[in-house]
Amino acid sequence: MDLSAIPWQTTRYPGVAIWFYASERRTGRALVLIRMDPGCGYPRHKHRGEERLLVVQGGYRDERGEHHAGSFVVYEDGSEHAPVALATPGAVPCVLLALAHEGIKLLAG
Repeated sequence: MDLSAIPWQTTRYPGVAIWFYASERRTGRALVLIRMDPGCGYPRHKHRGEERLLVVQGGYRDERGEHHAGSFVVYEDGSEHAPVALATPGAVPCVLLALAHEGIKLLAG
């Protein structure tokens, strides 16, 4: 996958960009790529329905620990977290492929 070819959309969160492959406003279901620069993160949020996430590049940490490229993580309905991209020496941006079944509710930011 050529991540430099993705038409990333900046967000209001520093160092975080997103690309929607598909989304449905009515249900909140979305398939997205999320890019977080090293040390940057997505605000604390609560999952409405299950979210399935694949770490495509780099890694992030949250309340469940560290997740690296190739990791597959499932967040259950009602779970909360605040992912932050790893910022170790030589770190690359963290890129996540996420399928949110019923969207999220931002809790901060």
